[in-house]
Amino acid sequence: MSARTTRTRMLAAAVITVATLTLTACNNGEGVRDEGPSAGAASSPTPAPKTSEGTSKGAGQADPAGSTSQGSKGSTGGTTGSTGSQDSSGSTGSTGSKDKGKDSASTLTPCADVRTTATVVSRPLNHLLLTVTNTGSKNCDLTGYPAVRFGEAQSVPPAFEDSKPQAVVTLAPGESGYAGVRLAAADGSGSNGYTAKSLTVFLNTDEGAASNPSLPAKGVYVDDSIAVSYWQSTMDEALTW
Repeated sequence: MSARTTRTRMLAAAVITVATLTLTACNNGEGVRDEGPSAGAASSPTPAPKTSEGTSKGAGQADPAGSTSQGSKGSTGGTTGSTGSQDSSGSTGSTGSKDKGKDSASTLTPCADVRTTATVVSRPLNHLLLTVTNTGSKNCDLTGYPAVRFGEAQSVPPAFEDSKPQAVVTLAPGESGYAGVRLAAADGSGSNGYTAKSLTVFLNTDEGAASNPSLPAKGVYVDDSIAVSYWQSTMDEALTW
């Protein structure tokens, strides 16, 4: 065999060997798996952060326990506010005021031991001043206005409603209260006039104990315009009407 033939056969054998190796490499599963893991390795870090983020979010959602605690405090605060509202001390105070008012009304002491006088005054014209003095040993209260009867009169005169004081007149022992009586119209416009020589005075009604203060000997002239004031603490207030 010649040397040329030998080289040709060796070259062909080498070509066959290379082709065989190439085909084997193409069909080898390991080559494909090598590329697969390489791609998988590149993508696997990405899911890992996602999983980590998911865990972080999960922890954040678990944190609502603190949020629930704050909500509970807010609810407790609301309950406290409601309790404060229910602590209606104002309402209790209002009830106390009502009770106090009732007590003050029930503790009024009507005057019983008194001395009553009647004095004709020059000003205003045709007016009489009634004076009631407490002769007792304790305070007493003059309420309302006097009921007066001149001579044989069958009714008592009305009161000047504008003369009603803001508070009841209280008399300490020895103190006096006053009421004015308009006997007749100053301009002579009154009718059914007559002269009265006697007077009966009730402190606030035409019932109960009465007093009979003396009048001037000539009597006093009275007509149907007669009216009285409420009890006052001063003479000036009593003679205003």
